[in-house]
Amino acid sequence: MQLSDASVSIRPRSPWEALDLGTLLARRHAKLLMTTWAAVTLPLFGLISLLLWQHPSLALLLFWWLKPLYERLPLHILSKALFGETPDFRESLRAFPGLLRPQLLASLTWRRLSTTRSFDLPVQQLEGLDGKARKQRLLTLSLRSGRAPSWLTVVGVHLEGALWLGLLGVLYFLLPAQLVQRWNWEDLLGLSAEWLWLEHLSNLLYALVLIVWEPIYVACGFSLYLNRRTHLEAWDIELAFRRLRQRLLSAAPAVLLACGLLFWPAAHDAWAAAPTADTAQQGPESERLLNQPLTSETARERIDALLDQPPFQHRETVTRWRFGAQDSPQEPGALARLLERLLQGGSLWESLESLAQALEVLLWTALALLVALLLWRYRDWLQTFGSRIQLPARRRQPAPAQLFGLDVAPESLPNDVASEAERLWQQDPRASLALLYRGLLSRLLHDFQLPLKAAHTEGEVLARVRQLQREPLSRFAEQLTQHWQHQAYGHRNAEDVVRDELCAGWRALFAEESRP
Repeated sequence: MQLSDASVSIRPRSPWEALDLGTLLARRHAKLLMTTWAAVTLPLFGLISLLLWQHPSLALLLFWWLKPLYERLPLHILSKALFGETPDFRESLRAFPGLLRPQLLASLTWRRLSTTRSFDLPVQQLEGLDGKARKQRLLTLSLRSGRAPSWLTVVGVHLEGALWLGLLGVLYFLLPAQLVQRWNWEDLLGLSAEWLWLEHLSNLLYALVLIVWEPIYVACGFSLYLNRRTHLEAWDIELAFRRLRQRLLSAAPAVLLACGLLFWPAAHDAWAAAPTADTAQQGPESERLLNQPLTSETARERIDALLDQPPFQHRETVTRWRFGAQDSPQEPGALARLLERLLQGGSLWESLESLAQALEVLLWTALALLVALLLWRYRDWLQTFGSRIQLPARRRQPAPAQLFGLDVAPESLPNDVASEAERLWQQDPRASLALLYRGLLSRLLHDFQLPLKAAHTEGEVLARVRQLQREPLSRFAEQLTQHWQHQAYGHRNAEDVVRDELCAGWRALFAEESRP
C-alpha cells in the first residue's frame, strides 16, 4: 500500500467529514459498485423467492440476513480503487467467491447484528485479523470514534425503511382501483395466497433499494476506518516527510553549494565594534528623555491623573458586614464562610433563586394534576350538570339530492324498488341497475345517515359502507357497485342471474315501506 498513490487527500478529519468522504467515494465509483451489487444480489433474491414462494416474509428475512456477505464485494472494489487499481466488472465478480470464505460463520451469527459492522469489516477483510488480535485492533480503532459507525447503521436502517416505503407508495398508486377495492384485512395480513405475487414484488423493491444504499453504507464505514488509521499512524505526517524528501533530493546540489559558502573562512576581522556601557539600551523605568519638554516621569504622572478621572475610574463606597481581623493568619472555618456568604449574598442567593423556580414549577404541576384528578373523579356529575345546559344544536347539513348525476331523493324512487327494477330489466338493463344503485344511495343517505357528498367516488362510498360494520350490506353494495360500473363505464350488460341476485338481496336488506 503506497500512500502517495491514494486518489483522495490523506489528512485527519472529523468522523462526520469522513462520512462525507465515503459518500463521495461511492459516487465516484457508483456505476461499478451498483452493477456488481445487482449482479450478485438479484439472482440470489430470485432463487430465494422461488424456493420460498409460499413464504414471502421468510424469503425477505433470509435475503436481509445475508447482507454481510454482499458487503464484502464493495469493500474489495473500494480498497483497490483508493490506490489507483480499480478492478473492472469481470475481475470484481471473479474475486467475490474468494471473499466469502474468511470468517463466514461469525459474520452470519454473533456478529450479524453489530451496529459497527461497516467499520469492523476492513479489519476482518483487509487486515485479515481474527480472534483476540481482531478484538484488540477494534478496541484501539474505536477508542475515540465508536459512535459514528453506530449512528451510521442507525441512520442507514431508517433510510432503507423510508426509501422502501416510498417505493411501496409508488407501487400502490400504480395499482388499478378495482384491484385495491378488493383488498381486505386477510389480504393485508398475508393470509391469502392470491396476493403472493404482490408481496414478492414489494420484496423486490427492497432489493432495489439496497442496490443504491448499501455501496454508500460500505464506503462510509471504510472511510471511517481510513480516517481512524490516519489519526493513529500519522499518515499525513508520513506523506509530508516524503514530499519534503523529494524536494530536498531535487534541490541537493544547491543546498550543498549554500552550505559550502556559509562555512567559507573569513579573510579579515569583523567590522562591527562591541557596544559600550554608555550606549547600552536603558530599561523603561530608567530616567531618560530628561532634556526634553516632556520627561518620562511627567508623562507617568499625567497618565495616572487621567486614569483617576471619570469615566476611566468610577469610585464607589460599599458598606457590608464582615468579621473582624483575626490574630492568627489561619483561614476562617466553614461556619464563618457560610455566615459571610449569607451577609454578602452572591452565588448562594442565586442557588436559592434557582431552587425557588424549581419549586414553583413543581407546585404548578401539582395543581394541574389536582385539577385533572378532580375532573376525572366527578366526571359523571359534570356530565349530568352539562346535559342540563341547553347548548345550541349543531345544524345538520341537508342530504344532497344528486350523486354521480343520479337523483337520490326519496320522492323520485318507486315504492317497490325491486319489482320496478325487475320490470325495467327486460327493456333497459342500464335503467334497472341505475334504479337499484339510486335506491342504495338514498337508503345510505336517509336511513343510515351516511355523510355522503357529491364529490365522493364509488370507492369512497364503499369505504363508508364498510365503516357501518354490516357484512350483508357491504357485500350487497360491493356487488351492486361492480355491476353498475361495468354497465355505466364498460357498457357490459349483466345476465338475468345477476338481476335475480340483486333484487333478492335488496328485498333481504330493505323492508319495503310505502312512501308518501
